[in-house]
Amino acid sequence: MKFLTYHQSKRFIPKCSKSFTNDFYEPVNIQRKKRMKWIEAKVIFDVHNHQLATDLIANIFYDLELSGVVLEDPTVALTNKETSEAENNPDHCAVIGYIPKNRKAERKQGVLEEKLMRLKKINQIQSKIVYRKIDEEDWAESWKTYFWPQKISHRVVIKPTWRKYIADPGDIIIEIDPGMAFGTGTHPTTAMCITMIENYLKEGASFLDMGTGSGILMVAAAKLGARNGLGIDKDEDATNVARENLLLNNIQTGHFRVKTGKLFDGVEEKFDLVVANISTDIVVILLEGVRKVLAGSGTFICSGMIKENHHRVMEKMDDVGLEILETRIKEGWVTIAGRKNS
Repeated sequence: MKFLTYHQSKRFIPKCSKSFTNDFYEPVNIQRKKRMKWIEAKVIFDVHNHQLATDLIANIFYDLELSGVVLEDPTVALTNKETSEAENNPDHCAVIGYIPKNRKAERKQGVLEEKLMRLKKINQIQSKIVYRKIDEEDWAESWKTYFWPQKISHRVVIKPTWRKYIADPGDIIIEIDPGMAFGTGTHPTTAMCITMIENYLKEGASFLDMGTGSGILMVAAAKLGARNGLGIDKDEDATNVARENLLLNNIQTGHFRVKTGKLFDGVEEKFDLVVANISTDIVVILLEGVRKVLAGSGTFICSGMIKENHHRVMEKMDDVGLEILETRIKEGWVTIAGRKNS
């Protein structure tokens, strides 16, 4: 079984701007107050073009804003890195997504089934869905098997709380206990955003994270030297998780805050660096008001756009007076940095 990382990864926290050298990181445990119920949706398929089917089915889950998407592949033999014992391989190919068991669950199941029927008609991908109700605790144990420390930029390492990691000089460690509501922080868009934060964040800068989710970008900014920060998300569960991750990484919540809200509503401060890892449509909307929250010649970093759509964002950035500084493309995803013109 292979874990597919999720777009808009969102839940985290740091130890200010300290660089860690040769520290030995032991697992950290944090207990959440609220445990969620989930519906496991396993889409089993058998087609010749295995990779195309995997990508298309996974994209359906991504479009539904689900995280923890897993690929079961009988052709991939994995070995447990702690015991060197081979894992039991599945008998079939399947892509699995986890739907929060709430009032939106039935609608998301309907959308999933409708889009799978469309894949059958257009791409001749035959599939069937098997649903199973599970608790977060049950899923979390399975999750932990496939999640390992990963260096996602020049300095930043994403480390699950239950793993040990020996840091190299200069490594900045972000602890994460993602649960199921968000991804692991290793998606290409997250990695590119953090790389750009490394490049453009100046010591003592102020930082705004739109659509903060797990709070991982705010955690990274704090550890890379930001003086203060604000994370905004429309989802109250996301902001609660972001707070947990700030605490988990010893970030001072007096200087780094999270709030539930939409776009820039209620934001009166100006920030040196604003980041939005969301989607093409939302980024285009955000750009209408981003100059109001950017200080001086502040920098705006955006991601979540696929390669085919990123021209819309670049055109909008030009329209609102942002100078394009850099564009990065990784695995079909695009991240753009722009600077506010005077």
